[in-house]
Amino acid sequence: MAHADNRGKAAGQPGVDLLVVGGGVMGLWTALHAARSGRSVTLVEKRRIGSGASGGVLGALMAHLPDRWNAKKGFQFEALVSLEAEIAALEAETGLSAGYRRSGRLIPLPKPHNRDLALRTANEALSVWQTPDRSFAFEVLDTAPVSGWPAPAVMAHGVVYDHLAARLAPRALVTALKTALGQRASVTIREGVGVASLDPDAAIARLDDGTDLSFGHCVLAPGVEAFDLLASFSQPVARPFGSAVKGQAALLRASVDPALPVIFADGLYVVPHEDGLVAVGSTSESDFVEPYGTDGLLDALIDRARLTAPVLADAPVVERWAGLRPRAIGREPMVGRHPDHARISLMAGGFKVSFGIAHRLARQVLNEIEGGTLDVPPSFAVAAHFEEARRL
Repeated sequence: MAHADNRGKAAGQPGVDLLVVGGGVMGLWTALHAARSGRSVTLVEKRRIGSGASGGVLGALMAHLPDRWNAKKGFQFEALVSLEAEIAALEAETGLSAGYRRSGRLIPLPKPHNRDLALRTANEALSVWQTPDRSFAFEVLDTAPVSGWPAPAVMAHGVVYDHLAARLAPRALVTALKTALGQRASVTIREGVGVASLDPDAAIARLDDGTDLSFGHCVLAPGVEAFDLLASFSQPVARPFGSAVKGQAALLRASVDPALPVIFADGLYVVPHEDGLVAVGSTSESDFVEPYGTDGLLDALIDRARLTAPVLADAPVVERWAGLRPRAIGREPMVGRHPDHARISLMAGGFKVSFGIAHRLARQVLNEIEGGTLDVPPSFAVAAHFEEARRL
């Protein structure tokens, strides 16, 4: 398939239709959709595929509450609904499981006003959490669907049962995406190689192994490193394009039904997975000293999880994880074409929502590259983040 922005190979340089920088979930979905459309793709990852925030353990896929509906909530809703079919197709293609299940979410209601708000939200969900052939309830219950999940002590005024939420196994999804890419002759994956510099006008990336790679288009999706790389070839701005937020999480081993809903209680996630594993997380730390070390903040989360779900009281911790998540200055994903460099696009700043919407963002970014529109909420567009970064 021919594309308008393809470049011939420069003398002495390899050429590729699309260069994807970053091997996390944002870059992997972008590379896979591009390869499916007929493009030649090179994906470079400074460390290894899934070594950043996409290599975490949590995997909760939860929507914004269905109140005060807006374009952002609508986009996320449609992405979470469509992800089920996307993952089914990926699993059929690779023969691998991504650990996906539309398990739902339970939100304990500890105080009377929490219940009042939940009842109003449940009514709004009736009109907005719908597709032509499916609807998803936001039920307010007096007791938990399964006794002790969560504990009665944390839900004095009932519990919400959100039927839209789901979960997946982050590392399993990353593995499936990498495998799907590896099955395509038009795709080259280079791990252990990052981008040292980028010349957007010449459409050449200088890799940190000293080689140059020419491209028709480049999509930047290297997690927290996207912000510094973006600044290196953009006009100066008053504030950084984004920052790193540290998250900590843990895996526990427990005899828990993997079909149980995710528990979400005041920032605490308890996520049942397959094979007797339950993920607990996560912190959101803007200030930190050790980006990849766990500490007492995670211990406190684990203690809260044991109180919230007593079945975890004696569950051993089998893994403690810490990593950095990219939060763009506008606090929304930063996606689409660079306003000053037509051959550069961004898939950055997903923070906590990347796993649920990356597949849909990738389609939109590629549609824009191919001459179509970027159909995303206005706050997601790169230009909106640039405007925010220019403000003193």
